[in-house]
Formats: sequence, C-alpha cells, structure tokens
Amino acid sequence: MKRLSFALAAALLMAQAAVSHAQSVPGAKDVSRVSGGTYKADPNHTQVLWSVDHMGFSTLHGMFGQITGALTLDPKNPSAAKLTIEAPMKGLAVTSDKFATHVSGNEFLDVAKFPAARFTSTSVDVSGETAKIAGDLTLHGVTKPVTLDATFHGAGVNPMNKAETVGFSATAKLKRSDFGLGAFAPVVSDEVELEIVAAFEK
Repeated sequence: MKRLSFALAAALLMAQAAVSHAQSVPGAKDVSRVSGGTYKADPNHTQVLWSVDHMGFSTLHGMFGQITGALTLDPKNPSAAKLTIEAPMKGLAVTSDKFATHVSGNEFLDVAKFPAARFTSTSVDVSGETAKIAGDLTLHGVTKPVTLDATFHGAGVNPMNKAETVGFSATAKLKRSDFGLGAFAPVVSDEVELEIVAAFEK
C-alpha cells in the first residue's frame, strides 16, 4: 500500500511539473498561435545535427549552426508553405579541432570550395502537426532531392525580442556518396542521419 501511495504521489508530482512547465514557457504546441507571413530562421536557435557510424565502434555526431533562411506560412493553406535554409560549412562543430580540420578538408566537405549547403522546398504535405517537406539539397556542389519529416514544436511570442516565433523539428537520411562525399565508405557509413531543430521569427 505504501509503495502504491508513493507511486501515485510521484505521478502527481510529475504531472504538476509538466503543467507548471507548460504554463511558464512562452511557446506552446498550438497551431492556432501561428500567423501567416514570412519568418526568418533564428541562427542562434536553429541547428542541423548529423551522425554516421564510425568503423562499427561508435556513432559520431556533428552539428552545423549559424543557419539562415526563411519560412513562409499560410495557416489557411499549410501545404503552400515555402522553406529555404542555408547552412554555412564554417559553422561545423565537432569533438576536436583535428576532426574539424579533417571533415572540412578536401577529402570531405572541402569548405574552401563549397562554403555552404542549401535546401529549398519543392512541396509540403501536411498532416495535422507533421509534414513531409520535399526539396532540393545542394551540398558539395551537387543537388539531390531530400525529404524532411517535420513536426510542429510550438509557437508564441519570444519575450526577449517580442518576435512571433514558430519552432519545428525534423529528421532525414541521405547518402554521402550521392553528394560526392563517400570517402572511406563503408568503414564510415555512407548513410547520414540528420536531426534538425529550427526556430523562425517574424
């Protein structure tokens, strides 16, 4: 009985904490808060994370930041949304300077020659709070179709700058070799998993 009472109390505390958190943050998962117009990517709170398998020993992660771009939304016609994103390759963050130099060099990204990656949407298929965003990704001088599986995260007014803000997360998979980046495959996995967190401000 005591164990049951403790479990119930713990569950109630967790529920209260969740409610308190929801009431204290400015963003909410409420699509009615989204107004139409063009939003700019918030470079400080938008990240593109990637991961590859390294020799079967570990999964390596890296991140691109300093993202720019725009998202045009019409709440009455969400499938008409347009998205452009540009990620500067100099924004790469990894575990060490040596690794960063290796990935940025001419065996992989060749940042000096190809300073940015760009994604431009071609269609948006919306279903509730999720969407499939098809588009063209230009990376390492090669353009290929890529589809993002996106989820609405929240919307509201940022109290720091008073900007209307919307946030999303997304995942995608691509093959390095499709973009001329297949060095050391399959020792380093050809498949790359992407995880994107994005905030847009109006």
